[in-house]
Order: sequence, then C-alpha cells, then structure tokens
Amino acid sequence: MDTVFILINIALMLALIGLLIFMQKRHVSFSKRVFTGLGLGILLGVLLQVAYPADSEIVSTTTEWYNILGRGYVQLLMMIVIPLVMVSIIQSIINLEKSADLGKMSAWIIGILVGTAMIAALVGIVTASVFNLDANQIEIGQAEQDRGFALEETLGEVENLSTPDKILSFIPANPFLDMTGQRSTSTIAVVIFSVFIGVAVLGVRRKKPEEAAKFTEIINAVYAVVMRIVTLILRLTPFGILGLMANTVAGTDVAGILELGKFVGASYVALISMFIIHLILLALFGLNPFTFLRKVLPVLGFAFTSRSSAGTIPLNIQSQKNSLGVHEGIANMSASFGATIGQNGCAGIYPAMLAVMIAPSQGIDPLSFGFIVQLILIIGISSFGVAGVGGGATFAALIVLSSMNLPVALAGLLISVEPLIDMGRTALNVNGSMLSGTVTSKILRKLNIKTYNNPTAIEKDTTI
Repeated sequence: MDTVFILINIALMLALIGLLIFMQKRHVSFSKRVFTGLGLGILLGVLLQVAYPADSEIVSTTTEWYNILGRGYVQLLMMIVIPLVMVSIIQSIINLEKSADLGKMSAWIIGILVGTAMIAALVGIVTASVFNLDANQIEIGQAEQDRGFALEETLGEVENLSTPDKILSFIPANPFLDMTGQRSTSTIAVVIFSVFIGVAVLGVRRKKPEEAAKFTEIINAVYAVVMRIVTLILRLTPFGILGLMANTVAGTDVAGILELGKFVGASYVALISMFIIHLILLALFGLNPFTFLRKVLPVLGFAFTSRSSAGTIPLNIQSQKNSLGVHEGIANMSASFGATIGQNGCAGIYPAMLAVMIAPSQGIDPLSFGFIVQLILIIGISSFGVAGVGGGATFAALIVLSSMNLPVALAGLLISVEPLIDMGRTALNVNGSMLSGTVTSKILRKLNIKTYNNPTAIEKDTTI
C-alpha cells in the first residue's frame, strides 16, 4: 500500500513540473516561475506533513525521489561554481583598464562584507537581549545532547586554528585540490589563484603581446562556453526550488519549532532587521532600495530554499551583472568572496545570539561593554572562511564561542530548528554579497545606473 502512496506523491510532483514547463513555454517571467515553484513546493510539503506521519516510510522514500530534483539542481550549480569563478575573474582582470583597480575592488568588497557582519553581530546581540533569550530556559533532549557531544569533538579540530592559520588557509598550496572544493576556503583560494593568472597575463601583455592575445582569446572562448552552461543550469531554477521547498517543509520538525518558537521568532526578527539595514545602506549611497529588493528576490528565493551561499554564486553573478548593472569583475568577486567571508547571517547574527544566550549560564553579563566589544571584534575576524554551505553557521559558532570561552555543547540545543533558521540566514548572506558588489560598483563609479534603474532589466535573466 505504501508503494501506491509513494507513486501518487511522485505523480503530484511530475504534474507540478508539467505546470512549470507550461509556464516557461508561455514565456512567463523567470521571477514569477521561481516564486510559483516556491509556492507549489510549500503546498506539496504541507500535504506530505498533513497526510503522513513525519517518520513514515512514505515520507522518507518520497523525499528521496524529490531530492533528485532539489539537491540534484544544487549539485549542478556546485558543478559550475569553480569554473565560473575562475574563468570570470581571469577575464575580468584581463579587461581591467588599470591593474590598481583590482586592489580597490577587493578592499571595498571585503571591507563592506566584514563591516556588515560586525553590524549584524550587534543586531544579534540587541535582538537576543530584547527577547531575553537564555539557554537555561531550553529543555535538552537526547538529540540535543548528542549534537552537543559532536560539537565538542569538532571543537578539538578547529580550536587551534589561529587567525594567522586562517589567513594561510586562503593561500592555494594546491589549486587543483581547491578546484574540487574540498576545503571551506576553497572558493577564496581559487579566486586568489585566478587573480595571479590574470595579473600574470597583464605582465605578459606588456612584454609579449602576441602570446597574451592568444591566451586572452582562449579565455574569452572558454568564458562564453561556461556562461552558456550557467544559462542552461539556471533554466532549471524553478524546478529545483520546487523540489527543495517540498522536502524542506515535509521534513520540518513542527514540534521542535513550537518548543523553540521564541528563538526562531527572535532569529527572524534579527534577520529582517539586518535586511532593512542593507536597504538603508543602499539609500545612503543614493540607490533606490526597493529597486534593488525587487531585482534580487529571485536570487534570495533560491538561497532561502537551497541553504547554500556557494550554490547561489552563479545566479548571484548573473543577477548583479544583468539586473543591477554591477561591473562584471566586481560581481564575480563579491559573489565569490561573499560565499565565505563576512556572512551576515551565519557568521554575524547567529554566533552573536548564541553567545548572548549562553553567557548568563556562565555567570557573564552579556550586556557589559567589554563583552559586546570583544564579541563583535571576534565575529569580524572569524567571519573569514566560513563554509558557504549548510552547516557553515555551526562552524562559525564553534569558533566564536570557543574564543569567548563559552561552552560550545549548548549550541546543540537548536538542532531541531537549525534548517528553518538556516534558510533565512543564507538569504541574508547572499543579500550581503550582492549589496557589497552594488555599493562597491557605486563607490568606484562602475555601476551602470541606467541598468540599475531600468525596471525591465530583470527580464534579461528571465529569457534563459
């Protein structure tokens, strides 16, 4: 009998896929198809929640099949991330008018990412205090205890990673290893390797222009092919979001959300507050924040459902260039750096809220000036090299809590609501990277204002 229900669930998914294909053939805009996929995925997930017990074989088998659509799409994006980052940055540097622009671009992007992460930490501190969050108020179950023990074991692997060691981890000792994405800093390492190649080409161009011209021609050809692959993959975004959202809602621990509803609510208040701060920053630089918000929503929708900053890089770059008018080189760097540096949600808000929650259990006043300053500075430093995939926030929290001499095991208290909060954190991370690219372009006078203000520019992504 279970097999019949599983087949019915698969048939429902196929019917919804057919609806999205019909919308694509009718030339419905990309953003509308994305949010249709999001809404349909929520409805399908709710149906699974209501119709079957969460731990039933029907739900587990159904979600495994749905994963072909959801996680399969994310894996396709991850497949193209490294080639896209590498070729895009090399081409961007080759096309720079002045090599000095590279340093300015990097400095502004990283500065904005880390600066907003520190602001996010302050938002997390204030929110946790206003909601009076306290780790002692949460009951610890077996799953939370197991998670706590696992975190303590993980801490043994990362607690000796000093700031100089973290900086050294950015250097690609083996660029071919980093091209496989095996390290949390692999994306940055590939960026650095690509920068060396681009700068080397600029040097060769002065001494051997013919050889440089040949290499540039090859890079331009490879770039065209890679971008075509990106376009082909991005066409699948509405379908990927459908599968991801259906699985996320179907697997949501409703009891855990009710138990930790106060923390979930406080987390989203902090995340929304930081989103508003992002919009205020745009306004301060003379840019219409509502135009920005409308154009980045499809990207944020995917980031929300996939919980992967790294997987969102291709869509991030495309949207910055085509919809916001961001300079190509800046778009590539901000999307790449933003996946592992200065993540406002995972490296900023989350560790700060945990620290404020846990501090009272250790007899520490979380609102003391010394505690707040120390916490914000540590978060700013530790925001380098956070993994741009699910679980990156836990890694960031380990570093911050251990640096503040707070017990990391208590972070296991939130295991049941981690996926739900991580969705919002990832969307904020991606928004922060797009903000850094847009503001940097504006500061360096490389932003195409006409494209930014053009309400139809977003449709350039919708014809893919």
